[in-house]
Amino acid sequence: MNTGFMIITNNPLVKEKLGEDYHVEYEELSYEDTLKKVQKMIFQGYRLLTHPLSGSVKPNETPYKSVMLSETPEGLDAQAMQIIASAIQACGKFQFKSDLYKPQVYADFQLVDYTLISSALPSAESWR
Repeated sequence: MNTGFMIITNNPLVKEKLGEDYHVEYEELSYEDTLKKVQKMIFQGYRLLTHPLSGSVKPNETPYKSVMLSETPEGLDAQAMQIIASAIQACGKFQFKSDLYKPQVYADFQLVDYTLISSALPSAESWR
Protein backbone atom coordinates (compact mmCIF):
# COMPACT_ATOMS: atom_id res chain seq x y z
CA MET A 1 0.00 0.00 0.00
CA ASN A 2 1.87 3.03 -1.26
CA THR A 3 -0.14 6.10 -0.37
CA GLY A 4 2.76 8.55 -0.27
CA PHE A 5 2.10 9.22 3.42
CA MET A 6 1.82 7.43 6.74
CA ILE A 7 0.10 8.13 10.02
CA ILE A 8 2.00 7.86 13.31
CA THR A 9 -0.46 7.40 16.16
CA ASN A 10 -1.09 6.18 19.67
CA ASN A 11 -4.84 6.16 19.04
CA PRO A 12 -6.32 2.65 18.69
CA LEU A 13 -9.37 4.07 16.88
CA VAL A 14 -7.17 5.49 14.11
CA LYS A 15 -5.51 2.10 13.69
CA GLU A 16 -8.90 0.35 13.67
CA LYS A 17 -10.62 2.72 11.22
CA LEU A 18 -7.74 3.61 8.89
CA GLY A 19 -5.23 0.78 9.28
CA GLU A 20 -6.59 -1.36 6.45
CA ASP A 21 -6.60 1.42 3.86
CA TYR A 22 -3.58 3.49 4.90
CA HIS A 23 -0.07 3.04 6.27
CA VAL A 24 -0.70 3.48 10.01
CA GLU A 25 2.05 2.98 12.58
CA TYR A 26 0.36 2.47 15.94
CA GLU A 27 2.13 2.14 19.28
CA GLU A 28 0.85 2.42 22.83
CA LEU A 29 2.82 5.52 23.74
CA SER A 30 2.12 8.69 25.65
CA TYR A 31 1.20 11.83 23.73
CA GLU A 32 4.69 13.24 24.25
CA ASP A 33 6.41 9.97 23.30
CA THR A 34 4.34 9.87 20.12
CA LEU A 35 5.64 13.34 19.26
CA LYS A 36 9.19 12.21 20.06
CA LYS A 37 8.77 9.30 17.65
CA VAL A 38 7.62 11.77 14.99
CA GLN A 39 10.63 13.95 15.80
CA LYS A 40 13.03 11.05 15.22
CA MET A 41 11.41 10.39 11.87
CA ILE A 42 11.63 14.07 10.88
CA PHE A 43 15.35 13.95 11.76
CA GLN A 44 15.59 10.94 9.41
CA GLY A 45 14.17 13.10 6.61
CA TYR A 46 10.46 12.27 6.64
CA ARG A 47 8.30 15.24 5.66
CA LEU A 48 5.82 16.59 8.23
CA LEU A 49 2.38 16.76 6.58
CA THR A 50 0.13 17.70 9.52
CA HIS A 51 0.86 20.00 12.41
CA PRO A 52 1.62 18.07 15.60
CA LEU A 53 -0.59 20.39 17.66
CA SER A 54 -3.59 20.44 15.31
CA GLY A 55 -6.98 21.01 16.86
CA SER A 56 -7.87 22.98 19.95
CA VAL A 57 -7.23 20.18 22.46
CA LYS A 58 -4.19 20.94 24.60
CA PRO A 59 -1.50 18.24 24.96
CA ASN A 60 -2.32 17.77 28.65
CA GLU A 61 -6.02 17.23 28.01
CA THR A 62 -5.88 14.25 25.67
CA PRO A 63 -3.66 11.19 25.65
CA TYR A 64 -4.08 10.65 21.86
CA LYS A 65 -2.20 12.10 18.93
CA SER A 66 -1.95 11.23 15.25
CA VAL A 67 0.51 12.92 12.89
CA MET A 68 0.90 12.44 9.16
CA LEU A 69 4.34 12.13 7.56
CA SER A 70 5.63 11.33 4.10
CA GLU A 71 5.96 7.60 3.54
CA THR A 72 9.60 7.90 2.52
CA PRO A 73 12.37 10.28 3.62
CA GLU A 74 12.66 13.41 1.47
CA GLY A 75 15.48 15.30 3.20
CA LEU A 76 15.85 17.41 6.29
CA ASP A 77 13.39 20.25 6.81
CA ALA A 78 14.51 22.88 9.33
CA GLN A 79 11.00 24.29 9.70
CA ALA A 80 9.52 20.85 10.50
CA MET A 81 12.29 20.28 13.04
CA GLN A 82 11.38 23.55 14.76
CA ILE A 83 7.65 22.77 14.68
CA ILE A 84 8.06 19.35 16.30
CA ALA A 85 10.54 20.68 18.89
CA SER A 86 8.06 23.42 19.83
CA ALA A 87 5.24 20.88 20.08
CA ILE A 88 7.28 18.67 22.42
CA GLN A 89 8.23 21.72 24.47
CA ALA A 90 4.54 22.66 24.72
CA CYS A 91 3.84 19.29 26.35
CA GLY A 92 6.12 20.28 29.21
CA LYS A 93 4.28 23.56 29.83
CA PHE A 94 1.07 21.87 30.92
CA GLN A 95 0.26 19.72 33.92
CA PHE A 96 -0.93 16.36 32.63
CA LYS A 97 -4.55 15.86 33.57
CA SER A 98 -6.01 13.37 31.10
CA ASP A 99 -5.47 10.64 33.71
CA LEU A 100 -8.18 12.31 35.80
CA TYR A 101 -11.00 11.57 33.35
CA LYS A 102 -13.63 8.87 33.58
CA PRO A 103 -13.01 5.92 31.21
CA GLN A 104 -15.80 6.84 28.77
CA VAL A 105 -14.12 10.21 28.09
CA TYR A 106 -11.20 8.41 26.44
CA ALA A 107 -13.46 7.19 23.63
CA ASP A 108 -14.42 10.82 23.00
CA PHE A 109 -10.76 11.87 22.81
CA GLN A 110 -10.05 9.01 20.40
CA LEU A 111 -12.90 10.24 18.18
CA VAL A 112 -11.62 13.84 18.24
CA ASP A 113 -8.12 12.75 17.19
CA TYR A 114 -9.52 10.39 14.55
CA THR A 115 -11.68 13.19 13.13
CA LEU A 116 -8.73 15.60 12.97
CA ILE A 117 -6.44 13.17 11.12
CA SER A 118 -9.28 12.02 8.84
CA SER A 119 -9.91 15.61 7.81
CA ALA A 120 -6.32 15.75 6.48
CA LEU A 121 -6.73 12.67 4.26
CA PRO A 122 -8.19 14.43 1.18
CA SER A 123 -5.27 16.88 1.11
CA ALA A 124 -2.73 14.09 1.61
CA GLU A 125 -4.31 11.96 -1.10
CA SER A 126 -4.22 14.83 -3.59
CA TRP A 127 -0.60 15.59 -2.62
CA ARG A 128 0.75 12.20 -3.70
